[in-house]
Amino acid sequence: MLKERDKFILLVGIFLLSFYIPLQNPRVQTAILDAFFMLQDYAQKHILTCLVPAFFIAGAMAVFISQASVLKYFGAGANKILSYGVASVSGTILAVCSCTVLPLFAGVYKRGAGIGPAVAFLYSGPAINVLAIILTARVLGFELGVARALGAVIFSIVIGLLMHIFFIKEEEEKESALINLPVEDGKSLGQYITFFGTMVLILIFATWGRPQQPWGFLYAVYQVHWYLVVLLLAVLATILRSWFNKDELYTWVDSTWGFAKQIFPLLLGGVLVAGFLMGRPGSDTGIIPAEYIISLVGGNSLAANFIASVVGAFMYFATLTEVPILQGLLGSGMGKGPALALLLAGPALSLPNIIVIRQILGNKKTAIFVLLVIALSTIAGIIFGSIYG
Repeated sequence: MLKERDKFILLVGIFLLSFYIPLQNPRVQTAILDAFFMLQDYAQKHILTCLVPAFFIAGAMAVFISQASVLKYFGAGANKILSYGVASVSGTILAVCSCTVLPLFAGVYKRGAGIGPAVAFLYSGPAINVLAIILTARVLGFELGVARALGAVIFSIVIGLLMHIFFIKEEEEKESALINLPVEDGKSLGQYITFFGTMVLILIFATWGRPQQPWGFLYAVYQVHWYLVVLLLAVLATILRSWFNKDELYTWVDSTWGFAKQIFPLLLGGVLVAGFLMGRPGSDTGIIPAEYIISLVGGNSLAANFIASVVGAFMYFATLTEVPILQGLLGSGMGKGPALALLLAGPALSLPNIIVIRQILGNKKTAIFVLLVIALSTIAGIIFGSIYG
């Protein structure tokens, strides 16, 4: 909940923006309109197929997965190889965007996962999207595709470990507070695997995008992906009717609604702000002209890589749109190092994403997480640019 001070600051900010915004300026008018176009595009392409399944998965995590199990595999005292290994490659399975991963991250973290594995999952979920990496390699070059894949896996582990080290005292206190929790009764492991696996498959196939080439396995799946979703929904309905009672289902829906209330308004507000500042992906209709960005990210200097990382961290990318956007930027003179920096910072973060993370982690943890992503992306860009630039 917002504190009274935060409410006051928000109201003053809205008043000042309303009072001073130069609405007569054509660029400002276009940016405002484009912000709502972007919001509509987000609503049409992401809410029903991405966020709604993600909210239900997060709600199920909070209700049906025992806290003891989360602590065993992802808690502060869990086996580091197992917890970080699973978290760092989760994106290869989920293939979600930076916003869709938020409810899943909130569910894992609030259930007792350590800050390290939770943040590794938060970064890797959207960063290691297999389809995006394949598209990167085919469109932008094999070297960029491989560097993006390796960088995303390494970043998720390094960032997670650093977050664990930075907040180790808090993690130890958290672990000691939860260490004596009783093991909660629940369904069998096979039932839980089937239940959650069905929901994850619904999320994957509901968000299955149309590939550029109208042939091959990806296109074949695209042609039947809605039939698969309907089939999986029927399977899920059977599971719910057979394995869960009404009280469990009501609790699940209530938990899902709790995540939606916390995350959804912030996310929509963030999309509006991102659209106003930078315009829709692939357009030059935001308040910040695209040529300003292009002029700053040419070559392979420290400044170019840093700016690319910052822009990537705050700019919103719909799933897979970062590839054609970067293709245009590279054609306009962007360096290969800054291109990788943007690829490593962009899909994993965005302004809407950061706003919600702050609500879950607080100011300090969010700021350190964002700074780590920007710093590592900058370093990776400089190294890559010095080799292939």
